[in-house]
Amino acid sequence: MAYDLITMGRIGVDLYPLQTGVPLAQVTSFGKFLGGSAANVAVAAARLGRRTAVITRTGDDPFGAYLHEALRGFGVDDRWVTPAPGLPTPVTFCEVFPPDDFPLYFYRQPKAPDLELHARDLDLEAVLGARVFWVTGTGLSEEPSRTATLAAVAHRARSGPTVFDLDWRPMFWADPGAARAHYAEALRHTTVAVGNLDEVEVATGLRDPHAAARALLKAGVELAVVKQGPAGVLAVDGAGRSAEAPPLAVEVLNGLGAGDAFGGALCHGLLAGWDLDRVVRFANAAGAIVASRLECSSAMPAPEEVEAALEAGAVR
Repeated sequence: MAYDLITMGRIGVDLYPLQTGVPLAQVTSFGKFLGGSAANVAVAAARLGRRTAVITRTGDDPFGAYLHEALRGFGVDDRWVTPAPGLPTPVTFCEVFPPDDFPLYFYRQPKAPDLELHARDLDLEAVLGARVFWVTGTGLSEEPSRTATLAAVAHRARSGPTVFDLDWRPMFWADPGAARAHYAEALRHTTVAVGNLDEVEVATGLRDPHAAARALLKAGVELAVVKQGPAGVLAVDGAGRSAEAPPLAVEVLNGLGAGDAFGGALCHGLLAGWDLDRVVRFANAAGAIVASRLECSSAMPAPEEVEAALEAGAVR
């Protein structure tokens, strides 16, 4: 049976402070959660009833064992999550200063295992058979993951929705200026591009949402989705259709993870064959729900929660 969604990319352990509005130096207790964009998107779609799997690597250590356990607990297939000997499982700390300040501290040295993905180890037939396939910009930041990511999307050959999460993390790049060329190569092989204003600017050189969306379409995708934070979401497809979703009223607790909830819900809507407006509104609501919660992966909403938020016009 084909997977509804296979994601490929970053995974790690998120350690979130249980005191909000407190500098990290003064935090005394933390919650431990599954993290990483590719893992979170797979969890988000699984929460919505989709059959999902993730392709990534962890350390061969207790944190790696925890991530396998967490993935299975969320209903995500972990068969392609393999150990990278000698490398520790990444850990990420954050600070929580609502409503809009959430500094991240990544511990991914000497190298993150998820960047040790090799093209030769990929199950390309599973990638080809997935109803939706999802890759990230972080996967392009270093070899051998860069070659593996591009090999996967090239093998898929745009045979179905192939989503490129622009996922810009400049600290992961030895030369951030080299990113645009690699992004351009990925855009040639993918059908959907998703990013916030900073990310679309890295990919296209343009920050205006409409201009950036047009540039992404010109670069090769069939659907460009631009997340604009407080201004909502813009989506434009190759047929000239567009949809915009205004933000839902929400008391933000932690904005981290909202984009991954959006991504999983976007895939859910594409799989359901919904019209563009419904897809964008549903994904936008899913992201707002997670922004109102402390954690990411375990905060991903069920379908009825998203529908209730849409009906109410707010997250309660």
